[in-house]
Amino acid sequence: MDSGEIQKKIAETLDKLTNKGKSSSVKFRKQKRAERKEKALEEQIEADKAKSTLQVTEFVSVGELASMMDVNPNEIISSCMMLGIMVTMNQRLDAETLTIVAEEFGFGVEFVSAEVQEAIDDEEDNEEDLSSRSPIVTIMGHVDHGKTSLLDYIRKENVIAGEAGGITQHIGAYEVTLSDERKITFIDTPGHEAFTAMRARGAQVTDLAIIVIAVDDNVMPQTKEAISHAQAAEVPIVFAFNKIDKPNTNSDSLKEQLSTMNLLVEDWGGKYQSQDISAKTGKGIDELLDKVILESDILELKANSKRKAQGTIIEASLDKGKGYVATILVQNGSLKKGDFILAGRYTGKIKAMYDERGKGVDKVGPSKPITILGLNGAPQAGDTFNVMDEEKEAKQIATKRNQLQREQSIRTQKHITLDEIGRRLAIGDFKELNIIVKGDVDGSIEALTDSLLKLSTDQIQVNIIHKGVGQITDSDVLLASASNAVILGFQVRPSLSARKLADKEHIDIRIYSIIYDAINAIKDALEGMHEPEMKEEIIGNAEVRNTFKIPKAGTIAGCYILDGKIVRNSQARLIRDGIVIYTGKLNSLKRFKDDAKEVQKGYECGMGIENFNDIKVGDIIESFTQVEA
Repeated sequence: MDSGEIQKKIAETLDKLTNKGKSSSVKFRKQKRAERKEKALEEQIEADKAKSTLQVTEFVSVGELASMMDVNPNEIISSCMMLGIMVTMNQRLDAETLTIVAEEFGFGVEFVSAEVQEAIDDEEDNEEDLSSRSPIVTIMGHVDHGKTSLLDYIRKENVIAGEAGGITQHIGAYEVTLSDERKITFIDTPGHEAFTAMRARGAQVTDLAIIVIAVDDNVMPQTKEAISHAQAAEVPIVFAFNKIDKPNTNSDSLKEQLSTMNLLVEDWGGKYQSQDISAKTGKGIDELLDKVILESDILELKANSKRKAQGTIIEASLDKGKGYVATILVQNGSLKKGDFILAGRYTGKIKAMYDERGKGVDKVGPSKPITILGLNGAPQAGDTFNVMDEEKEAKQIATKRNQLQREQSIRTQKHITLDEIGRRLAIGDFKELNIIVKGDVDGSIEALTDSLLKLSTDQIQVNIIHKGVGQITDSDVLLASASNAVILGFQVRPSLSARKLADKEHIDIRIYSIIYDAINAIKDALEGMHEPEMKEEIIGNAEVRNTFKIPKAGTIAGCYILDGKIVRNSQARLIRDGIVIYTGKLNSLKRFKDDAKEVQKGYECGMGIENFNDIKVGDIIESFTQVEA
């Protein structure tokens, strides 16, 4: 072996010993390992970033936000207090507050509804296509200050009579034509403070607000709230000082109270228009409308009637004969019969359109309120609607929105943990009240839900587990049974099968027609939840098959007992077409010619209700008694 080869072998051995002579495959493996490590690190950073980004729809409550961030709600409440915002656990936060609060806890916020909204192409309007449109005016103010009476006078039609308890429970939209052929669209918002949510939505669609204040009263908290909504929406305000026809009244004290709130009317050198009116006699109303027209002229309101329509849902409900009915306000473009629209999470082809007087129309332009049929569900009051070219595209967006809604509710639904139970037990008795709310109109349901959530206390948590439009059905009762809930019906009644199922499952169904009663009943129940209370128990139901008029005894109903039993001298309720007509006492019960103490299911009998004779064939007589819960 020559010296050259020896040198080569020594060099190879040295290379191996000093680890410099690694093969290319070893180098490649090391490089791959480093790349994998780097990729895993990047993925970890991405995952952490995603974990610290909250995907929310706008208007998330404090409690829901706390669940998502896994922090105590009290921390969020104190964080909001630092920002000068007073909030409660069930209060909804707007987008701006949400972002600030989340950032404080090291979370980013992504509004998921935004990406769905972006899927809808918004057309740009050409200046030459724009034409002037009529103003949209919202009438606001305190309960019983005369908002609906003012609108009545302007419309020359009585809408007050149809409202339960004389208070406006739904938002109505009406178009009024003035003597000079100019048109104004009015939105009448309910005055009771439970309807804050609806009123806040009403202020989003309006160009101008009329604040009605009664001269025989003060500037009430609700009036201040209405002014705040109008100012937040940055709409001009016209003050109407009502009930000026009453003797010894003037509006100076109201102007003085407004001046303390930095609201100076024009008479006092300020910028706000005001007018003394009487909704009863009509005094000053023409002048008020002139001021409204003047304010709207300054705004130079324009819209393009040649484009596809877009606008806002005012209210939606389920009608037994017509299906889902929605009152909408077209804000831009023209809406035609046969158009395919997307409204919130629902879609549909417009089958029919009616104006506020029930007259059929085929096409409407901007600033027009209209009632439409054809949607596949009841969208929320305040949702926007768009006319879509593609039915498939509209349905895809609606499905995506439904998915987001479900994801949102799943993310925020946290089962009660042992720590949570421990905390609540430390406070006092651990109790929570689950409620299912069903109503005739979506706006009322929203308002009632918000009011009920505010009734939560440290001892008792109020949860609204489901809310919907329409009759109380079997599925509502099954949900109540599964989640140990109370069903609250607002101007709706349960179907017969739902009532039977509720009795079988021992589910409490409460029916109300005035929102005050519903709120007070739940409030009283919460306050007295620890002690037994009187509860209504249905004994039986009977159907009236025939009626007999008997001298001295009045009208006797020949009945067939559908279920349970009918007991003499028990409390009775006469129900016609699902609506309670009369509540009184069963003063007579006979089987053939003999007096009976009680009559069981499947038998026929004759019965009379004390001081009530308007009994008709087909009516249902419900026998019930008050028992200690």
